[in-house]
Amino acid sequence: MSANRGCGSDEIEVSPHGPAIAAYGEALALVHDADVASVRALAELGRSALREARRDGVRGMASDMELRSVAAEAAGLARRTDRRLQADIDHALTVVDDYPTVFSAWQERRITRDHVDAVVTAGTGLPDEVRGEFEVAAIAVCERDIATRVKPALRSLAERLHERTFTDRHREAAAGRCVRVSHGTDGMSDVIATVPTVIAVGMLDRLTQMGQSVKDARADAAGAREPADTRTMDQLRADILGDLVLGGAPVVDPTYGTDRAGGLGAIRARVQVAVTAETLMGRDESPAEAVGGALIDADTARELAGQVSEWDRLFIDPVTRTPVEIDMYRPTASMKKLLMARDQHCRFPGCRRAAIRCELDHTIDHALGGHTHIFNLAHLCQRHHSMKQFTKWEVRQIGGGVLEWTSPLGRVYREDAPIPAVCFTIDTADPPPDATRGGPPPGEAAPF
Repeated sequence: MSANRGCGSDEIEVSPHGPAIAAYGEALALVHDADVASVRALAELGRSALREARRDGVRGMASDMELRSVAAEAAGLARRTDRRLQADIDHALTVVDDYPTVFSAWQERRITRDHVDAVVTAGTGLPDEVRGEFEVAAIAVCERDIATRVKPALRSLAERLHERTFTDRHREAAAGRCVRVSHGTDGMSDVIATVPTVIAVGMLDRLTQMGQSVKDARADAAGAREPADTRTMDQLRADILGDLVLGGAPVVDPTYGTDRAGGLGAIRARVQVAVTAETLMGRDESPAEAVGGALIDADTARELAGQVSEWDRLFIDPVTRTPVEIDMYRPTASMKKLLMARDQHCRFPGCRRAAIRCELDHTIDHALGGHTHIFNLAHLCQRHHSMKQFTKWEVRQIGGGVLEWTSPLGRVYREDAPIPAVCFTIDTADPPPDATRGGPPPGEAAPF
């Protein structure tokens, strides 16, 4: 509101945005109350699971299984993945039980939820003896500014209070180094490597030096009659990284220096791709699917298809658009490939773990008379395979690759066979291709 008074006038000019701002303030209050209630409820859910698991003095795996089970139950209500729900439960337990003063400050709206998350992250690994002191000081820091600006101060505060040296903690943290992939759009993905900072900086520096060498060579060859290389430095770094990872032998190869090629250097990437016959033969530019991953462009799919020595024809049901048969000669291998094509990922509701990283599970246990047949098999990741075995979650197959899960509380969740991302169509205007030209007829997909 602005209070601009004119000469000799007592009128006040009211901002036209006042009602909207007031409504937003009320909405923020509702969101705050809901967030606090949600964290409190998730923490109680975690405590309930732990109490149930320890009721008969059982700990360890039983506790984890009970947490998995309640997380899956809550995930059904929230329509989210159970892994994310279990992480939220763990985080809620940490906030409510380990940082009670911070939780109270959040309830009183002295700080925001983002502040709470920043404090918990900065306080990771702090000994219990200094956590109370850290909480009080951290709240004072958070009250001065927004969450994104107080993170460095919180890290410095935790560093001062920590009893262990940074070197010791870094050595322990380095044990968690990893590489993961986050799939994006337009056939692109992010490769994320969590490595020690010095390694990360060294990797970027080496890639930059290599990219600069390419640019220098490009400048030297400018007068020659060679194709122009117009790649930017970012593009060069990305291309060089791909070349090093996929084409070079790693230095850590234990067989390096022997009388044969290094074993690790002989390892090559393995990608399973599903592509329609029309795309494979260049009749359209529809994207193909990297099974367990994301969509890839048609040119890449055709290039990959031309580099393999064999590929399999996959027949698709024209009504349900789900794989029904694959023309392999060995039954066991055919069954595995068909199920991998049908399932694509773990068949627990909400789980997206790629089938290639899952286990084939007998829906009716083999020891109890279940047959090894596609109608009694489905891919489950290790997490949900164990949960099915050790908790009261039950599953049955009702035909057509459809699974029906029943939770310990009796809720039923239907898990339909995933529909392939590739669109399978039949162009009736063109006659079927001649068999001598190779490739499956229209309406089929060729995974390779």
